Amino acid sequence: MSLIRHYINGTEVGEVIRTLPVYNPATGEQQHEVVCASVSEVESAIAAAKKAFPAWRATSLTKRSGVFFRLRHLLVERRAELAAIVTSEHGKVLSDADGEIARGLENVEFASGLINLLKGDFSEQVSTGIDIHQVKQPVGVVGAVTPFNFPVMVPLWMVASAIACGNTVVLKPSEKDPSAAIFLAKLFTEAGLPDGVLNVVHGDKVAVDTILDSPDVKAVSFVGSTPIARSIYQRASANGKRVQALGGAKNHMVVMPDADINGAADAAISAAYGSAGERCMAVSVLVAVGNIADELVENIRTKIGDLVIGDGTHPESEMGPLITREARDRVASYVANAPGEGATVVVDGRDKKFDSNGFFIGVSLVDNVTPDMAVYRDEIFGPVLAVVRVNTYEEAVELINNNSFGNGVAIFTRDGGTARQFEFDIEVGMVGINVPIPVPIGAYSFGGWKDSLFGDSHIYGPESIHFYTRSKVVTSRWPRAEQSRIDLGFPGNH
Repeated sequence: MSLIRHYINGTEVGEVIRTLPVYNPATGEQQHEVVCASVSEVESAIAAAKKAFPAWRATSLTKRSGVFFRLRHLLVERRAELAAIVTSEHGKVLSDADGEIARGLENVEFASGLINLLKGDFSEQVSTGIDIHQVKQPVGVVGAVTPFNFPVMVPLWMVASAIACGNTVVLKPSEKDPSAAIFLAKLFTEAGLPDGVLNVVHGDKVAVDTILDSPDVKAVSFVGSTPIARSIYQRASANGKRVQALGGAKNHMVVMPDADINGAADAAISAAYGSAGERCMAVSVLVAVGNIADELVENIRTKIGDLVIGDGTHPESEMGPLITREARDRVASYVANAPGEGATVVVDGRDKKFDSNGFFIGVSLVDNVTPDMAVYRDEIFGPVLAVVRVNTYEEAVELINNNSFGNGVAIFTRDGGTARQFEFDIEVGMVGINVPIPVPIGAYSFGGWKDSLFGDSHIYGPESIHFYTRSKVVTSRWPRAEQSRIDLGFPGNH
């Protein structure tokens, strides 16, 4: 059984005092052990990042950009190998793992344009003989804490932008699927990134708390559940750090009476059950408006029985297992409890049988759900689609705006006026118009509202450049000696 160690200052290290198991979710068998970092090991990674910061900050923008161009080439060249690593530890099917890498590549491509992204501003002659210019400078050592569901994409969302801006990074990936982070760190090294600029430490709360409390870490990026996001935001900000902490989601998909029912059903199935529902942008609530609910639910019911669920390495598999046995059992409990709350279980994923000890469960469809039910309130993070029936567009908007989460939302309609009004009315950070999973491309930024985001900066894209830099404004004058005089008045513009 292989041992997964930390990657600090360009070297794999790690004293084996405490380990955690890493499973193959498709078989249920342990395949690796990951070393849990001690406080001293995390401090060593932070120290390496701090030591590497002055030289990396001073590295020319063209040389930094060159690292990202080479990294992109290496990721494209080895994406099949990386996708296989993701599937082996997360469980998602290979095509989904490949898609995750593609979305991570977008931010590598975005970061490679750092020469343009880091441009400052200049104003000449703001007062007689005085000019002002503004520059963007890195914040220092950045802590990045990433989730299990996207072990490649989310680290690249954070790490690429932070490093492009001249920062150094300590990355703490999920202990459930840690190998992809080590693979990425080694690719960065191969692309020419100096030792110590990107360090990877594994573990649990001990590692995270050390990052949050270290005075040498100046900013923290996090993606995970809302309770943890709130806790990290409070602790890190109390320690004087910049924080962007992305939390959970309860993404709704509204289907209007004029929508193409067949197309909407296909979109709902794809968005609800892709990656076994383990996506923060997965559709988990279908809002049927008017009299279309029966037809829509039946359309979905007849189609989901054909979904192929199996080992993610098998080409015919469309959905793989959940990440852990505990996750599977938790998802099953929501389906089991739904009838007692008054919902109707149209398709029960617990009924599907698998010839495997893996963490599999079938897809579930639950109708007649109301906002007071746990299946509606909680972020289930599994292949469960809840259907809420409302009479009008206004009821749909009120339902969504009253929800504590505000990550993603979609509306399916043929009416442009309805779509435009929905975009205006809805209190959610990312909106899809006939697009079920509205994740923006790398030139924009990703982030929700309300309890889906703590802090004021979204992740990757333009907002990440703002988050990972500090602006410095310089006012300059080059007077001749004869122009010198004493003036105790407040500086004005003359």
